[in-house]
Amino acid sequence: MTSIARRDWMARGLALAALPALGLFGRRVLAQAPEPQLVKLVAQRFRYTPAEFRVIAGRPVVLEITSLDFVHGFNMPDLKLRADLPPGIVTTVRFTPEQPGVYEFLCDNFCGDKHEEMAGRIVVEAPPA
Repeated sequence: MTSIARRDWMARGLALAALPALGLFGRRVLAQAPEPQLVKLVAQRFRYTPAEFRVIAGRPVVLEITSLDFVHGFNMPDLKLRADLPPGIVTTVRFTPEQPGVYEFLCDNFCGDKHEEMAGRIVVEAPPA
């Protein structure tokens, strides 16, 4: 066996031996990742339900938004989030709010005479000490 072939086999052996350790490391990283906060929203002329919800800063958020009647828009300008909401389809929006505060969201697809009233807010709270 040539020295190149021997090195190749040694490298493969080391890589295979490292797999269990990498698996443990990966599980630890996943175990430390915070569980996402799931929020379900319904968009319907001319409101979001719920119109206000609370989440924790630094923790991932998953919004599942369903429109019941129209292609509404979901826009949260301060967090640079935007999505179209086709009726009958769950639209998923993922983000991690970093700073506590109150952030407004609104429908940005004109949906009728009370369109301007279709808004809500997210309250981002500081993480518990």
